[in-house]
Amino acid sequence: MTIYHFVGIKGTGMSALAQILHDAGEKVQGSDVEKTFFTEEVLREKQIPIFPFSRDNITDDLTIIAGNAFRDDHEELEAAREKEITIYRYHEFLGEFLKKFTSIAVTGAHGKTSTTGLLAHVLKESYPISYLIGDGTGSGSPESEYFVFEACEYRRHFLAYQPDYAIMTNIDFDHPDYFSSVDDVFDAFQEMADQVNKGIIACGDDEYLQQIQAKVPVLYYGFQDGNDFQAKNVAEGSRGTTFDVFVRNNFYDSFTIPTYGSHSVLNALAVIALCHYEGMQAEQIQKLKTFTGVKRRFSEKKLNDQILIDDYAHHPKEITATIDSVRKKYPDRMVTAIFQPHTYTRTKMFLQEFADSLKAADLVFLCDIFGSARELAGKLSIEDLQERISDSKVLALNEVEVLKEFSNSVLVFMGAGDIQKYQQAYEETF
Repeated sequence: MTIYHFVGIKGTGMSALAQILHDAGEKVQGSDVEKTFFTEEVLREKQIPIFPFSRDNITDDLTIIAGNAFRDDHEELEAAREKEITIYRYHEFLGEFLKKFTSIAVTGAHGKTSTTGLLAHVLKESYPISYLIGDGTGSGSPESEYFVFEACEYRRHFLAYQPDYAIMTNIDFDHPDYFSSVDDVFDAFQEMADQVNKGIIACGDDEYLQQIQAKVPVLYYGFQDGNDFQAKNVAEGSRGTTFDVFVRNNFYDSFTIPTYGSHSVLNALAVIALCHYEGMQAEQIQKLKTFTGVKRRFSEKKLNDQILIDDYAHHPKEITATIDSVRKKYPDRMVTAIFQPHTYTRTKMFLQEFADSLKAADLVFLCDIFGSARELAGKLSIEDLQERISDSKVLALNEVEVLKEFSNSVLVFMGAGDIQKYQQAYEETF
C-alpha cells in the first residue's frame, strides 16, 4: 500500500487534501518548514506525520503530491525523480481524484472559501460528502455522493479540473505576478467554463460573468432584476441577515444567515441555487442558518471590552467587504484595522486601492509586507502604503500593546500572510 507524501503539507489546500485521503483510509504523511501554521493543528490531531524538508524523507514506497509553491528543483522532488517515484502536483492529483464523485468546484476572485464552506455545511446535513476548503479543512468518506472543493484560478491551476458543476462568485484582477490584466483572468474563467459537465452557477451582478459562454446551463444569482435567483428584502439584525429568495420572479422562501454584508448574501444565494438545481427542498437548504464559518474568515473572539476579528482579506475589495460587515454587525463600535499586505507585486499593483479601502476604518495600523514563497523580496516598503493613509501607523510586533488604548473597539486583523502572530502577541499582553 502506497504512502501519500505531501511536499508542503501545511499549505491550505494541501492540508485539506491530506485530511481527505486520511479519512478515506489511506496512509498519509508530509513535510514542510518547521514554522507553525494554523493548518497543522488538525493534521497533528489526526496523527498525520509531519517532517522537516529532507531528501531522506523520500523512500521507494511513496507517491508524491507536491504543493504548487515548490519548484521542481526542491530537494525532495529531485530525490523522488532519482528514485523514479510518481509525482503529482496538487492540482493534478485533485483533478483525478474528483472524478469519483458528483463534483462541485467553487471558484472566483473573492468568496471562494466562505462559499465552499457554506455549501459543504448544507450538503453534509443531508448527504454523505467529501469536501476540500481553502482554509485547510478537509473531510473524506468512501460513501460520498458529492465532492465540494475550492478551485483556485492562480496560474490557471483550476484547468486541471473537469467538474460536474462550477460556482463562479466573481471575476476580478488579482495575482498580478501571473495574470496580465482582468481580461486575462476572464479568459482563464472562460476556459474553466468550457470544462464544466453539467451546469454553472454564476453571479449575474458581475459584469464579466455575464459574458461567460458555456455548453451547459448557466444559472445566474444576485440582487439585480433578471437573475434566475434573486435576493430581495434584505434585513440585518442582531442574529444575522434575513432575505427573501425569488426564483425566476416567483417567491421561493426566506432564509437567514448568521453573517453580514452583501457579499455574504451573494455567497448564500450561490449555495441556494446549486442545492435547488440538485433537487433539495427548502427546509434542507435552511441549514444555512447554522453555519459557524470557516477559518480566518471573520473569526471572532471577545477580549475584555474589545472584539478581535481575524480575516484573510488581502485584496482591496475584500478589505472593503470585511469592514462593511464589521460596521453592520457592530454599528456602535470604533473599527481599528491592522493590515499586513501579502506579496510585493499585489501591494504595488493595488497600492492606492489598498489605501482607499482601509480609509473605511476609524484607525489603521500597517504591518510589514509579507513576501510569499514565490517572491521573497521587493523594492516596495510598508511606508509607501502608509504615505497614502493619513494618520496611519506602522505596527511592529513588539508594539502591539498600543492596541489596548482603543477600548470598546473592534480590532480587525487582516491579511493572507502571518498576521495572526500580531493578534497572538496582542492577546499575550493580557
